[in-house]
Amino acid sequence: MDIFFEIHKDLPREGPGDSVSTRKALSLLKDLPSNPLILDIGCGPGMQTLDLARYTKGKIIAVDNHQPFLEQLHQRALAEGLTGHISTANQSMFELKFPEKSFDLIWCEGAIYIIGFEQGLRAWRPLLRGPNPASGNPGGHVAVTEISWLKPNPPEEVLSYWTAEYPGMRGIDENLRSLRVAGYRELGHFALPPSSWWTDYYTPIEARLPGLREKYCGNPEAKAMLDATQKECDIHRKYSDWYGYVFYLMQIDDQF
Repeated sequence: MDIFFEIHKDLPREGPGDSVSTRKALSLLKDLPSNPLILDIGCGPGMQTLDLARYTKGKIIAVDNHQPFLEQLHQRALAEGLTGHISTANQSMFELKFPEKSFDLIWCEGAIYIIGFEQGLRAWRPLLRGPNPASGNPGGHVAVTEISWLKPNPPEEVLSYWTAEYPGMRGIDENLRSLRVAGYRELGHFALPPSSWWTDYYTPIEARLPGLREKYCGNPEAKAMLDATQKECDIHRKYSDWYGYVFYLMQIDDQF
C-alpha cells in the first residue's frame, strides 16, 4: 500500500473525472435545494469537492479514510477561500457516522466500486432526506460515477482483465436496474469523455513510473505494483471504446 500511495501521491485526481462532467451532473439534479447539505464519499484529494463548493451554495462534508487526501483537500480549499463550505471527516464508507435523513445530496466519483454499486446505493439511502411536500423538498439525490461496460461482447483480453480486477463491473442497463431496485428513480446518465481518464490521472501517473522503477530497482513487490499500474493504462489505451466511467444521477423514489 505504501507503494500504491507513492504512485498516487499528489495527483490532481484519484480517478477519472473532470470539472465539466461534475458540472453537467449537477445540472441534471433539477430539484436540488438552493443550499444543499452534500456528503462527498471517497473524496480523495477533492477536485470534485471544490467544484461542488464552487457550483452550489451548499455545505459539503468530504469523507475519506486516507488522511493525507483530506489534508490535501483542506489546503486546496484554504487557498481558494472555500473552507466555509467544506469540512472533512476521516471515515470509512462502510461505517459512515451520520444521522439518518441528514443530506440533500450524496456524491461519489470513482469510489462506489469499493463497496459495490447496488450495495452502496442501498447502504447510503437512509442518510438522504425524504420527500417533504410542506417544504417543497422532493427528496434526496445521489450522483455517482461507476466503471461500466459501454457495449456488449468485449474482446477477451479486456473482459479477462476487468473480470479479475472488478468482478462486479456491469453494463449501463444493469446498473440502471440496480439503482431502481435500491429505491431510486433515474434522473440521467452519461459517460465521461476520454480526456477525463488522461489529463489529471493516467498521464501524470505514467510520467512518474520510470522514476519509481529506478528508485525501487530490485524490489519485486514494487515492480509488481508498477507493472500492474502500467497494464491498467495500456488496457484503457487499447480498449477505451468498450468501457468507461458513467455518471448515474438519481433521486429517492418515494414509492419504494
